[in-house]
Amino acid sequence: MLRDFLIRVAVNAIAIAVMVAVLPGITVRDESIATYLLLGLVFGLVNALLKPILTILTCPLIIVTLGLFVLVINGLILMLTGSLTSGLLSVDGLGWAILGGIVMGLVNVVLEGLFGLVKGDN
Repeated sequence: MLRDFLIRVAVNAIAIAVMVAVLPGITVRDESIATYLLLGLVFGLVNALLKPILTILTCPLIIVTLGLFVLVINGLILMLTGSLTSGLLSVDGLGWAILGGIVMGLVNVVLEGLFGLVKGDN
């Protein structure tokens, strides 16, 4: 269980690194491994704690937009991660945050598949 948690933090860190490398509107102040691991940890915690609540509260919007509003939620979680880390992660607006969420989601799916992590497998 702890092993899976640490792997997920590492996967998030790699996803953030890829996102920063691909998207010019998202930057990291200090590009060290420790910074990316910290951002991966904070993103993972914020995602685990707030995403279910936000998803339930915005369920009508998610239904009306055929699920696309989840991309906005992911972007907001990414922006919140930047705020909680004292600007260690800088996002130049909601549009970049949504694109960042898409990139992170794709990288996470690939890496979690490689590591054999399945959502809800605790």
